[in-house]
Order: sequence, then structure tokens, then C-alpha cells
Amino acid sequence: MTPFAIAGVQMHVGALQSNVPAMRHRIEVLMARFPWTQMVLFSELAPFGPLDQFAQSFPNDTLEQFQEDAKRFGIWLIPGSMFEKTEDGRILNTSVVINPEGEIIRKYSKMFPFRPYEAGISAGTEFCVFDVPEVGRFGLSICYDIWFPETTRQLTSQGVEVLLHPVLTGTTDRDAEIAIARATAAQFQCYVFDVNGLAAGGVGRSLVVDPSALVLHQSAGQEDMFPIEIDLDQVRRQREFGLKGLGQVLKSFRDREAEFTTYDRQSGADAYLHTLGPLTTPKQGSARGLDVRDPRTALGYVETPGVEAKNFSVFHGKTGLG
Repeated sequence: MTPFAIAGVQMHVGALQSNVPAMRHRIEVLMARFPWTQMVLFSELAPFGPLDQFAQSFPNDTLEQFQEDAKRFGIWLIPGSMFEKTEDGRILNTSVVINPEGEIIRKYSKMFPFRPYEAGISAGTEFCVFDVPEVGRFGLSICYDIWFPETTRQLTSQGVEVLLHPVLTGTTDRDAEIAIARATAAQFQCYVFDVNGLAAGGVGRSLVVDPSALVLHQSAGQEDMFPIEIDLDQVRRQREFGLKGLGQVLKSFRDREAEFTTYDRQSGADAYLHTLGPLTTPKQGSARGLDVRDPRTALGYVETPGVEAKNFSVFHGKTGLG
């Protein structure tokens, strides 16, 4: 058994003032109550809330304070994320990994800003993988990243056993996100720590999922600190032997015969995606997406088994044989 104790902190996040003192206070309380905790994870944008007007340059005084806390308590610390203002004027949604010596060993910027709603936020392009010595390999993604399984595929293909996933979800799609977190754990045979905030930081309902998709803990809508001791031998056993002795998912992907041409931007395999219109915020009364025509007609043809493909023309949302 390779035990390791990770605590998620689900807390009230304000939008118009710094939440850093409150975060540091909760670290102190957490370590007094659960001194066996070895890693602490906060929610997305916990330090300064969801408004990019409070973007910070990196490094900064706030990170130094968190570095002091990590060293003081001898813990790994991921203090959520904060908007980062770069020297070239871009704004990124960035998290850091601080080790028990108080050193920032990794920096990660969210790859998939929640567009079109997070307009003006630039996307990161570098993955975050790090090792906890004598424990295992960890990876970091932020909120909307998990909706794109390619992100977790990249991380687990590099050996990641625990996915740390700070989120800020205050919208009605939280149920879907919880389902995705469970599916991700099963698909990629890893632990998932999905930590949401409260108030301006989200609707809560944080959860921890093991590699069999079993929910080890799920918060409700109140403040919560939840240290969970994980066993990475379970990950290794399942990856080798299969989920309940059944699906060996990572090895099956490794040994695949198919190649996925949709990832080649020049292949044309993703032509349908280019018919979906621009990535824009919906307007009042918008009928976008309600066209009843066969979406394939936008590509110029419909294939019917045993019948020669016919060309179609599209006119005012209606189709006709041409």
C-alpha cells in the first residue's frame, strides 16, 4: 500500500476582495484538525475570485505567502488558481504546485477557458505533471479542461495516477461535470480530486473519485474540508489487472489498431465541426441549433445504405434533392 493524504477545501469565495487571508486561515485549521494531511487543494480562482480585473503578475506576494504556509506545515499545496497577467498583456488562468520545502515546482495555465463566456482569457499549452517522491505521479487540470478527454489522456499516458482538478462551477451543468469526473476516473484508471468553491466560487458539491468510479466523498453546499487517504497501489493494480478484473483501458488504448484522423487538422475528418457556426454567447430568443435539417447536408451529401449518395442543397433551413 502507498498511502497519501490529500485534503480538498471547499470554501466561500468572494468576488470583490482578496480571499487569501481566509485560505491561509483554513490551512491552519485544517492542519490543526487533520495533521496527517500531506497535500491541500483549493478551488479554481479561490485567491481573488472570478473577475479578471484582479489579475496578478507572476511571481507575486500572494504566492510567497502560500509558499511560507507549505513550508511551515510541510505540505504540498495547490492554492487553486488565479488570473495571471503576462508581460505581453495576455491574461491566463494559472495554478502552481508548491512542494513541502516551499518551492514552486510547476506552473499550469488552463488549456480550455470556458469560451465564449471567458472571452479575453488566453489558453495555456503546456501540461502539468509532477512526482511526489516515493508516492506517485500527479497531474493538474483546471475546470473546463476535464470536458476534453484529450487533456487527461495526455496526462495519464505520461503515468499520472492522481488528477487534481480545481473548478469554479456555479452553473446548472454541475451535474454533468460530476458525471464527467466519475467517467474520467474509470476511463483513465486514476483518482480524481474535483474541488469546487462556494458563492462567487461555485455551487460546491466537490467530490473525490477512485479509479473504479466509486465516489469516496461528495460535499454538499456548505463549507467543507475533506482529507482523503488514497492508495496508489489500487491504481497500479487496476491498470495492470483491469477494473474489477475486467477492462484494461490504458493498455487497450496503447495496443489500438485505429488511428484517429480527426486530430490531424489537415485530414478533413472534422469537416462537420466547421458547420456548427461561431463560438459565441447565445442571444435572447436565439433559434440557433433548432434547424431540423440533417446536419450532414451542410457537408453536401447524405449517405443511405444501398443508395447512391445524393447531393443536397440547403435553402432557408429546408433541404431538397438536387
